[in-house]
Amino acid sequence: MKKLEEVLQDWEAVIGLEIHAELTTLNTKMFCGCKLEFGADPNTHTCPICLGLPGALPVPNKAAIESIVLAGLATNCDIEKHSMFYRKNYMYPDMAKNFQTTQGPVAFCMRGHLDLEVDGAGAKERIDLDGLKPGESQGNVTATEDGYVAHVGITRIHMEEDAGKMVHIGGDEGRIAGATHSLVDYNRAGTPLIELVTEPDLRTPEEARLFMQKLRQIYLAIGISDCSMEEGSMRCDGNVSLRRRGSTGLGVKTELKNMNSFKNLHDGLAYEICRQAQVLEEGGQIYQETRHWDPSAKRTIVMRVKETADDYRLFPEPDLAPYDLTDEWIDGVRAKLPELPDQKAARYQKCFGLSAYDARHLVEHRATSNFFEKGMELAGDKASKLAKPLANLAINDITARMNADESFNLAECPLTPARAIELVELIATDAISSKQGKEVFAAVIDEDKDPSAIVDERGMKQVSDTSAIEAVVDAVIAANPDEVARYKEGNTKLIGFFVGQCMKEMRGQGNPKVINQLLAKKLNA
Repeated sequence: MKKLEEVLQDWEAVIGLEIHAELTTLNTKMFCGCKLEFGADPNTHTCPICLGLPGALPVPNKAAIESIVLAGLATNCDIEKHSMFYRKNYMYPDMAKNFQTTQGPVAFCMRGHLDLEVDGAGAKERIDLDGLKPGESQGNVTATEDGYVAHVGITRIHMEEDAGKMVHIGGDEGRIAGATHSLVDYNRAGTPLIELVTEPDLRTPEEARLFMQKLRQIYLAIGISDCSMEEGSMRCDGNVSLRRRGSTGLGVKTELKNMNSFKNLHDGLAYEICRQAQVLEEGGQIYQETRHWDPSAKRTIVMRVKETADDYRLFPEPDLAPYDLTDEWIDGVRAKLPELPDQKAARYQKCFGLSAYDARHLVEHRATSNFFEKGMELAGDKASKLAKPLANLAINDITARMNADESFNLAECPLTPARAIELVELIATDAISSKQGKEVFAAVIDEDKDPSAIVDERGMKQVSDTSAIEAVVDAVIAANPDEVARYKEGNTKLIGFFVGQCMKEMRGQGNPKVINQLLAKKLNA
């Protein structure tokens, strides 16, 4: 099978996402008063309403309606004032009442969009923008200095209730295939769930990953869900088809399930793009089917083939009146919108002079952006000077530690914002080198000590006194006449040798910047 970069030379992928998020920050279910609690004993949070027993009438959760309107406002959607719920009828054990309450053609939130900033290695997946200059547009993308911005349409965000959880016993990896029997936990049935559907505007697996990552940041910022992909409170299905580059028609799409992490979303779509290309290039046919992404085998597996559209016999929910939202009520919800990630990144650029790249990556995690904010408060009048090094510490060192250790909790870590400011100031004032800074960073976390104490204990403080360093530089030059001659003949890479010798003489405590400056001055004289 060809690699993704080879496939995308000849084929264009058309990708759309369906992203579900449970409103986990609410206390009760969508249409009843049962408690929302992940991990509770099975079937302990159920009632006649969420079990669909005869005569039980649903009562809508007003806070859930407010949450979906918040989500719509945060994603540039139009809020529909008039909408209603429908019954989606199907026979499956995960809903005891044999139908799901959902929205019909008109959802609470319609016609939105998000703009994705794509840079670095991910931008290279989009191979048709090579001739585009910064500021120029092509289709739904605009080129930037570091990559491009993709404008991605949102078709709708609708409200529905989640189904119960099926537990398959005896099958492979908990799947129904090969199971001896199945159990049903109805605790989750009736949980408020919002589903966002994108337009087919995504073209690469990286764009899909970034879209979901950005949506998760927004939902966390507005406080409507914990967005835990591990616990299933945020889930994503991807629809993907291929067409030859230059064509505008749509190919037959497949739907991918079980992409429960950003990496799985990227890798699942990448595999499916390559698989479809291989089938088409061998003269085969793509079938409209649902496929399961198996991250251990790193391939997609057929779950079911869709020959015709599902007939859910949708009709308006007779037990719920239509909704008529007033302008005053919508404006009241709008007033509750907090600062969104894009707004925060723009503020970091304006107030602290950060680059667009640094600001954007800083707000990817709430933990790092909150850490940075507290550090800037403590920095006081030094904030503008220390903003860039503190941002680098958060984006590179702290994020790397978080990714490497799932148990690492920045909020409870020995590296407090005050200690971080102390550390970056030691580096900024040349008290220690950036390389020594990484050693101190690790030591602060492992030993729970202040950076200055660690520097003193280990004798790490740099010597920046020019006269002291100059004496060492002169001695090293005098001791290595052959290397000096080779340097003057044009082998300027030997500067590294001289720096190393000076650092060795000073037991690693010489300021590399000063050493480099003096060596360059004397060797080029």
